[in-house]
Amino acid sequence: MTEDRLRMTPGPTEIPARVRERMSEPTWNPDVESEFYEFYRELTAKLETVYGDDDVAVLSGEGILGLEAAIASLVEEGDRVLCISNGLYGDGFADFVETYGGEGVTCRSPSTDPLDLEAIESTLAEGEFDVATMVHCETPTGTLNDLEPVLSLLEAHDVVSVVDAVSSLGGTPVPVEGIDVCLGASQKCFSAPPGLCVLSVSDRAWERIESFETRSFYADLEPWRTAADEEWFPYTHATSNLFALDAAVDAILEEGVDAVFERHEEAAALCRDRTRDLGLEIYPENDDLASPTVTAISLEGRAREVQRRVQEEHDIVLSTGLGDLEDDILRVGHMGHNARAERVERTMDAIEAVLE
Repeated sequence: MTEDRLRMTPGPTEIPARVRERMSEPTWNPDVESEFYEFYRELTAKLETVYGDDDVAVLSGEGILGLEAAIASLVEEGDRVLCISNGLYGDGFADFVETYGGEGVTCRSPSTDPLDLEAIESTLAEGEFDVATMVHCETPTGTLNDLEPVLSLLEAHDVVSVVDAVSSLGGTPVPVEGIDVCLGASQKCFSAPPGLCVLSVSDRAWERIESFETRSFYADLEPWRTAADEEWFPYTHATSNLFALDAAVDAILEEGVDAVFERHEEAAALCRDRTRDLGLEIYPENDDLASPTVTAISLEGRAREVQRRVQEEHDIVLSTGLGDLEDDILRVGHMGHNARAERVERTMDAIEAVLE
């Protein structure tokens, strides 16, 4: 490994120097120093600007904590949950539902297709659901789902919505205003270290959360509604990680949220163009489904070998697909700090050299 190693994975992403430096500052004791609470309130106010929403919390734990906490806090024994999916993480929500005693009903589309609105509508008509889950960006396949029509359906049926926006939030617009619980994470488009889950919660979701006793302590969202105002957190917060996230959010706000989104779109378009110039296909093939934060390149049976050679010969770290697609997809993460033309060009030059 060298100092010049380029990590173009879809999270964790490259962390800018200013973020690393901020993380090294002296750590407060968040349990007894009142300045910490003011800092936390200021950080969540900044995050509300990125979210476009007015009730944000930050939890100590990787992004998966947010997915589990949403289910643990919204689903009690016997609740019916509609798990809308066209990929690995969409399917995974059903496992959490089962863990917490709910009945998960999965409405699944192929990973190359958009969410099936007709099938969702038909499933909703078959019986009542309490909660519905879905994924905005299915990172393993580079698919970005159009959520607004689905959210409108759920609103019409009075179903509380949970959205995994872990690999899209901060890199592309997310329809947060129609989402009850919207989940993000520090190590993706924010380009901060892993270890924090960020989420927004609607009033309707808070009411449901407070209506029953959650069968978890660490994954219980209820205390976070008033934690900052009451200056009491349920556990000692990860202060250094919060410093890093604060610096990362400052960088986004200084650049401007719309400018950040545009930079991601340009990096993604460049990556897709370079991929097709090499005679390769994007997964999924339809650009309308392609995420601006990660490009999945189809390399049937060759992905792991290309990944290995790109790292060994060019010092660039990439990811492959997951599950059944592990050796068929090579993923370039152009999210956060890495959503820059020169980084995409260097990455694609390396892939081209390996494939020659």
